[in-house]
Amino acid sequence: MARNHMILSAFFFNPQGDHRMSWRHPRAPGREVLGFDYYRELVQAAERARIDTIFVADHVSIWDSVKSGVAHYANARLEPLTLLSALAGVTKHVGLITTASSSYSEPYNVARLFASLDHISQGRASWNVVTSAMDEEARNFGRDGNIEHAFRYQRAAEFLDIVKGLWDSWEDEALLFDKDTGYFADPDKVHVLDHRGAHFKVRGPLNVSRPPQGHPLIVQAGSSEDGKNFATAHADAHFAIFSTREDGIKYRQDINDRLARHGRRPESFKILPGILPIVAASEAEARERQDYLQTLLPDRVGIDLLSSWSGIDLSVYPPDGPLPQLPDESTFNGGRTSLNRVKQWATQNLTLR
Repeated sequence: MARNHMILSAFFFNPQGDHRMSWRHPRAPGREVLGFDYYRELVQAAERARIDTIFVADHVSIWDSVKSGVAHYANARLEPLTLLSALAGVTKHVGLITTASSSYSEPYNVARLFASLDHISQGRASWNVVTSAMDEEARNFGRDGNIEHAFRYQRAAEFLDIVKGLWDSWEDEALLFDKDTGYFADPDKVHVLDHRGAHFKVRGPLNVSRPPQGHPLIVQAGSSEDGKNFATAHADAHFAIFSTREDGIKYRQDINDRLARHGRRPESFKILPGILPIVAASEAEARERQDYLQTLLPDRVGIDLLSSWSGIDLSVYPPDGPLPQLPDESTFNGGRTSLNRVKQWATQNLTLR
């Protein structure tokens, strides 16, 4: 009987480590995180360890809404599709996942970028679809603030349909390379998309032939109601964060119910729960290492992070007091996954500090 395979994905967002202040650790690399050799060593090590995928997350801004974000946060990172295209040439098996925003990109560009990565990697590309939750991102694309939450997901659904349609605009056998007849491609197997929708008008076809996977793997990371509905309708896999095993079981059941409403079976959809492992010889040593990392986080940065996630300026509240009343998810236009995480902490009677 076949055994279920646990998918292991190595997450790279902050290049020196996932803790916000990992870059301050004495053993953390410095400027080399902006060079290729650093990532090549990491990803080749992941491949040797039989890690299934690497995930290079991204957003299209720096965190500069507060001074501590620029001063203390590791904002500088490489553009991920360029990086993964290079890493494809020095790896053979590991999957290559990265982010592209449906709110601040165009479908044709995204379709050709991921089709190209899929060809370069011989079928290992994966697109993490995000709608972008930060006002800082919006201000880099001609807006004063972020797009309304539900509207972002409506736009994303149409965006993804177009991208898949463009990938399908070349049939599998469209390329001929027939030197005798002079036919490079069969014109009957290359199709105009001619999409006209509420948000986009895209003619097509794509100028990259059909990706080796047909459709590169689609991943989604938002855990809001809109995010989970979008994921179960459109994605192959879903990144999620929960604090306990019981929460994870409830989350999986919720996802299964949503999949059923879309006529999908649970085995067609993978959930990849995020964890931050701290490796040590014992639990006591691991907790000591965790405590040390926490000492590297300035109080002001922690308060600013919580403020960013909750949409409330928490710097005006006593650091040793409780969290104030938090916004209702239905009216919150930022990242609702982060908001709900802060709400969960609030139920544990934690102080801001």
